[in-house]
Amino acid sequence: MADQDQIERESMEFDVVIVGGGPAGLSAAIRLKQIDPDLNVVVLEKGSEIGAHILSGAVLDTSGLDALIPDWRDKGAPIHQEVTADNFYVLGEGGQVRVPNWPMPPLMSNHGKYIVSMGNVTRWMAEQAEAMGVEIFPGMACSALVMDGDRVAGVIAGEMGLNPDGTPGPQYEPGMELRGKYVLLAEGVRGSLSKQVMERYELSDGHEPQKFGLGMKEIWEVDPAKFKPGTVTHTMGWPLGKNAGGGSFIYHMENNQVLVGFVVHLNYANPYLYPYMEFQRFKHHPMVAELLEGGKRVAYGARAISEGGWQSIPKLTFPGGALLGCSAGLVNVPRIKGNHNAMLSGIAAANAAAAAIAEGREGDELLAYETDLRSGPIARDLKPVRNVKPLWSKLGLTASLVLGGFDMWVANLTGWNPLGTLKHGKTDAQATGKAKDFKEINYPRPDGKLSFDRLTNVAYSFTNHEESQPSHLKLKDASVPIAVNLPEYAEPAQRYCPAGVYEVIEGADGPRFQINFQNCVHCKTCDIKDPSQNIVWTTPQGGDGPNYPNM
Repeated sequence: MADQDQIERESMEFDVVIVGGGPAGLSAAIRLKQIDPDLNVVVLEKGSEIGAHILSGAVLDTSGLDALIPDWRDKGAPIHQEVTADNFYVLGEGGQVRVPNWPMPPLMSNHGKYIVSMGNVTRWMAEQAEAMGVEIFPGMACSALVMDGDRVAGVIAGEMGLNPDGTPGPQYEPGMELRGKYVLLAEGVRGSLSKQVMERYELSDGHEPQKFGLGMKEIWEVDPAKFKPGTVTHTMGWPLGKNAGGGSFIYHMENNQVLVGFVVHLNYANPYLYPYMEFQRFKHHPMVAELLEGGKRVAYGARAISEGGWQSIPKLTFPGGALLGCSAGLVNVPRIKGNHNAMLSGIAAANAAAAAIAEGREGDELLAYETDLRSGPIARDLKPVRNVKPLWSKLGLTASLVLGGFDMWVANLTGWNPLGTLKHGKTDAQATGKAKDFKEINYPRPDGKLSFDRLTNVAYSFTNHEESQPSHLKLKDASVPIAVNLPEYAEPAQRYCPAGVYEVIEGADGPRFQINFQNCVHCKTCDIKDPSQNIVWTTPQGGDGPNYPNM
């Protein structure tokens, strides 16, 4: 491997270096420039363009954007389709029961919210940022931290042209050091640098482990006669049943396009569960099939979702920087929303960084950011719902609806949770059970009309990786998949990956583990769910990965 300490690189100095061009990172950049137009701010994005790696439902609560750019409507934000109908169903195999809206706390209502493509929203936000003088570099994967003593002083971005064995190839480019007075990590769920920082500074100590879900999404163009703009539908129950927590979303956006998504909570025990096939089976439910028949799927993608909520938020600051957005885990699980909190975290981090720089500080901890996040609008959003996820994990769907609803209602009315703060306990990797304790699940074959095999669908994520580079999916011990995970857990990587990256190939010399890293859609599920915690997700070359058009 190339020795990072021995490579000579050009260095650029900034006031603030932001890793990640999603809603959190771009909000921070815009807010910094609003406070002081002379601040030197850079945003580094690993996708080929801003929005290329953004995947979200999404019904947008505009409170974050309202705080950042109050006149976003006048400035042409691609936010048009207001929610007109809000439906919630519990599915059985052949039918469904609608749950009325009236028993739900007001925070669960989607009225006044908008169905959007967050990819397109972030592209628009990038235009606003660049107009203010923010430098945005897409295609710049940040592969390593730059340390100055005990502080994070910057990142290494843009290293390209490594051979498969990690040595510099003939087209090698060492990348650059981008140094900042502060480094804000807004990489999204399970960011690779965020994970390093959390381990180095023990940011999770004293907090519950982060919990995750796997969200898979297709965009469908449906028959105009079936299209109902502004309709939002959520379901729970079939096909997951008792096998896993999770549910679906169906959002009628614009131009006869319907966003169809399915979320599987990654704390499931049965290693034979196949989340992708649960999603495909879901589309054959009569209610869903009726909507999709005669239509066509035009895009596919997948992404992990942070689900730990309030009690899983780690310490947010470290010497020289802070964690923002989904790197910190700010999703409101029952509301299925996190983009507003990502934006609010960007604003809060920018306020703290700008104030520190104005005082002549650099490289210390932005404690004002932590205080703001734990006492401001993000806290008010997340604290009342903090027990829904652990209740669901421990007691199942019905109990979580009843008890969780009671806990949310009281918190909504009084600001006090009668159930206190429940713990999550195990990580999602530790929740995986042994294969001998479960039966295999037989899934129906995709029909090629409503349901599709993984590799066919991955083509609709427009994913591409330069094949001559080293695999960005690293094994701590190459023997573990076959020696441990296969006999103990039936090697669940074959099933939990929504892109068909991992295979067990039977050969004359016995089984071998194959990694098809070219298929990777950067969802991070493998880094989260592998029961041996043997897979480490790192960044591939900048610009590689999915190229989502309007997810």
